[in-house]
Parts: sequence; structure tokens; C-alpha cells
Amino acid sequence: MILKVGFIGFGKSANRYHLPYVLLRDRLEVKMIYSRTRKRDLESKYLDSGIVFTDKLDEILHDPDIQLVSICTSHASHFELAKLCLENKKHVLVEKPFTTTLEEARELIHLADKNQLILMPFQNRRFDSDFLALKKVIQHKGAGEIVEIESHFDYFRPDFQEHKGKSYDGDFFGLGVHTIDQLVSLFGRPEKVYYDIRSIRNPNNPDDYYHVELFYKGFKAIVKTSHLVETPYPTFILHGTKGSFVKYGIDKQEECLKAGMSPDEPGFGLDPEENFGVLSIAESVEEEVIPTPKGDYGRIYDELYETIIHGKNKLVSNEEILTVLEILEKGIQGENPKVVTL
Repeated sequence: MILKVGFIGFGKSANRYHLPYVLLRDRLEVKMIYSRTRKRDLESKYLDSGIVFTDKLDEILHDPDIQLVSICTSHASHFELAKLCLENKKHVLVEKPFTTTLEEARELIHLADKNQLILMPFQNRRFDSDFLALKKVIQHKGAGEIVEIESHFDYFRPDFQEHKGKSYDGDFFGLGVHTIDQLVSLFGRPEKVYYDIRSIRNPNNPDDYYHVELFYKGFKAIVKTSHLVETPYPTFILHGTKGSFVKYGIDKQEECLKAGMSPDEPGFGLDPEENFGVLSIAESVEEEVIPTPKGDYGRIYDELYETIIHGKNKLVSNEEILTVLEILEKGIQGENPKVVTL
């Protein structure tokens, strides 16, 4: 059975992180893409795909063939667009962050449940190769019981533009939503959260630095992002009761997509061997190299297909959606640094 998809939004998100994967999947068909202003130059890339382009939102909302709508627009528009789609009996995938407030998220989830529809955020970085390597080590208890995990998503970008946006336009909502979600997907809801969220390049701009610690029973997980890191940290550090796992180098899919590669090209997204993670065990003289699994952002759509067509449980549960939004929202409220009990 073919799942027919409509897209709302036709910018970088749709063109870089969604369409290259969706168009390779035989069980999915992109029927229509809505953009408030037509982008004829971009549309020409898809002449052979049979996609209909429109600047009339109702054409997607009222098309009976379209079962799933993927929303790839600005943060502030997610809630209203998702609500419209749900009211028109469409399943919905929403780019991150899911919404800008926890209250909005709860309202959408209630509406989806009421209409027996599937609603989920596009947490594509659950399928980052570096995260899959970490997950493999954790599942096999390679380092023993977890003591501490550290996750980095850093850049060195000393030059920046003046950008006086909303608090949800900062990097904690934009990037932290990924690293927080990765940990919530592994360990669920933390007991307490420590926040240090700041703008280190321009105090008038939304945040570009965060150090957040999630406290679980027996261990803690740290997520960090800064735009002023010249010497890279490992992307993941795991310390356990038997040893440590260290992984350098972020997932290569984004780099390949920026270079114009297609996900079905040889070598796409492959991690170089020098970036493979290393597991060091206390009793062992030799370190174990952990080959990096292949990442694939398109697996989000594979999971959605199975959920919509075959009734499989959602990849990102409602509880996980609300937990991530609560952590994000409480982080940008009030002063920093602080500790919050969830």
C-alpha cells in the first residue's frame, strides 16, 4: 500500500532533510507541496517526480488522497499548521521543535488522539550514526553500568549576525531538542535538570550556548553546545563501572546532503574509520574499536509508515514529546543557571 504525503513548506528543511529520503521510498508518494510563495527554480528539480506544487494551503488540506502531511516551516507556525491538518483528518509529522510551548503540544496531542490520528515530531537525529554507536554500547552494557554520559554538538563560528529573535529561536530549542530527545529516547524522564543557557557572542541574540545536565537515578547525562569551540570535543563520552566509550565526529549525513549527494549514492553518510568509537575496559589491555552503524534519516518515514498503515507504536511517544518540550520550556523560563525538579 502506498502512503501519500503532502508537504507544507518548501525551504531548506524539506529540500535537504526530507525529500531526498522520501523520494527513494517505494511505499511513499509525495503528491503535493505547498509553499506560500512559489519557488520555480527549486520546483524544476522535481519535474520527473510528478509532484504538484501549490500556493493554496486548502489544496493539501482538502485532498482526500493525502494521508500524511509533513510540516517543514518556521518554529512559530508549527502549532497552527499542525492543528489545521489534524482538524482536516490528516496524520502529521512536524519538524523540530514540535511546538514552541508545552501547552501547545498538549493541545495537539489531545486533538490527534480525539481524531484517532498519528502525530509525531521529526526527531531525525535518533538515526544519527554516532548516536546509534552510543546506543549499541549502552544496550550491550559494554562499559558496565552507566555513571555519566556527555553529548556535544559544537561549532566554531565567531562571526554572527544580529538576530533579535524569540527565546525559542535560540540553539537550545534548535539543537538541544535533538540531544535532549536522544537521551529521553534512551532513559525517559529525568528526575532533575540543571540549566546554564546563555548567549556568549551577543547578549541581545537568542542563546548560542547551553550546558544542561539531566539527572537520572544513579547517573547523569550532560548535553552541551557552543559556537566558540575551536578544538572539538568527542561527540559522545560514556563512563561506566567497567570502562569508557569515546566517539569523535558527528554523523556525516548532513555534510553529504549539503554537498548535493543523494542518500542512495555509494559512500553517503559513512563514518571514516578514524572516527570510530573506542571502548576501553579496565581489565583489558586492548581497546575495542566500535564500527559506526550507518545513519538514515529516512527511517523516520519508515517508522511512520508502519505506524499509520500497520498500527505499530509510534517511534516518538506522546510522553517523550511532552518530556522534551517540558525540559526545553523550563530551560528558557526565568534566570540561568538553575536546577529544576521535573
